[in-house]
Amino acid sequence: MRLAAPLLTIGTLGAATLALHVRDPHAQGSWGICPSAALGFWCPGCGGLRAVNDLTHGDVAAAFSSNALAVSLMPLAVLGLLLWVRSSWQGRRDPATVLIERGGRPLVVVGVVVIVAFTLLRNLPVAPGLWLAP
Repeated sequence: MRLAAPLLTIGTLGAATLALHVRDPHAQGSWGICPSAALGFWCPGCGGLRAVNDLTHGDVAAAFSSNALAVSLMPLAVLGLLLWVRSSWQGRRDPATVLIERGGRPLVVVGVVVIVAFTLLRNLPVAPGLWLAP
């Protein structure tokens, strides 16, 4: 029972990844319309579906082109899931809670700053923002 939540999360992410592999998000409207993109603003997640699709096809360069931040954070997400499974298996509290309790708040603040900076930079109408655009 302790492993239910992490395994359900991993299973759901696996099913979503498989769905993104099968149904190409590069085709306009294949996964609906992103509200922020429809408003002309690229959120930090814009291009994330295309990035996952590109990764499932082994095209890392195209994935980075779609959403560099999402691709960069994926190894950390996988590590976090593995740590969650391990701590659940051992009957410990989840690693995110332990990290925050042990002074990980600055790490959370840095993460928020990085996401905000990425969002602002990718929406710049000048050259630096162009390579970050989805």
